[in-house]
Amino acid sequence: MAFKLVVLVCTFAAANAGIIAPAAYTAHPAPYAYAAAPVVHAAPAAHVVHAAPVAYAAPVAKVVAPVAKVEEYDAHPQYSFAYDVQDGLTGDSKSQHESRDGDVVQGSYSVVDPDGTKRTVEYTADPHNGFNAVVHKEPLAHVAKVVAPVAKVAAPVAYAAAPVVHHAPVVHAAPVAYSAPLYHH
Repeated sequence: MAFKLVVLVCTFAAANAGIIAPAAYTAHPAPYAYAAAPVVHAAPAAHVVHAAPVAYAAPVAKVVAPVAKVEEYDAHPQYSFAYDVQDGLTGDSKSQHESRDGDVVQGSYSVVDPDGTKRTVEYTADPHNGFNAVVHKEPLAHVAKVVAPVAKVAAPVAYAAAPVVHHAPVVHAAPVAYSAPLYHH
C-alpha cells in the first residue's frame, strides 16, 4: 500500500513539475467485464518519455445471474393419493384419500377425536360449486383405554405475612407564575 502511495505522489510531483503533461482524455467503451483506466502519455519533446499508467483496474468478475427455469404448465392436472395410520400402541387412527381430475377434487379423511368418536369428512371442490364438505361423526365400537386414577394429595401450604411498606408522602410543587419579559431602553 505504501508503494502505491509513493508512486502516486511521484506521479503528481512529475505532473506539477511539467515533466508529464496531461493529454486529452478520450473515453473508449470498456469490455463488459473490465473497468477502463485512463492512459497518461508523456509530452512530446526531443526525446519521448512514456510514463507508466497511474493505476490499473483489476478485472471485474463476470457474474451471470442464474436463469430461472420455466416450469411446464399442466392444463389438466391429475393425481391420486391415500394414506392410513392404525397405531395400536398409541391408539392413533386416521386416514385420507384424495383424487384430482382437472379442476375437480374429491376426497375424504377420518380421525378419532378425543371424545372417542370417529370424525369423517367427505369433501369436493370444483370451479362451479367451490369447496363443500360433509362431516359425519360415529361412536367407536371398541372400548377406550382406561387410565388408572391418580390420587390427589395436597400438601399444606405455609403462609407468611409479608412486610408492610409505607411510602413517603407525595409533595406537589406549587404552580409556577411567569412574568412578562422586562425590556431596558
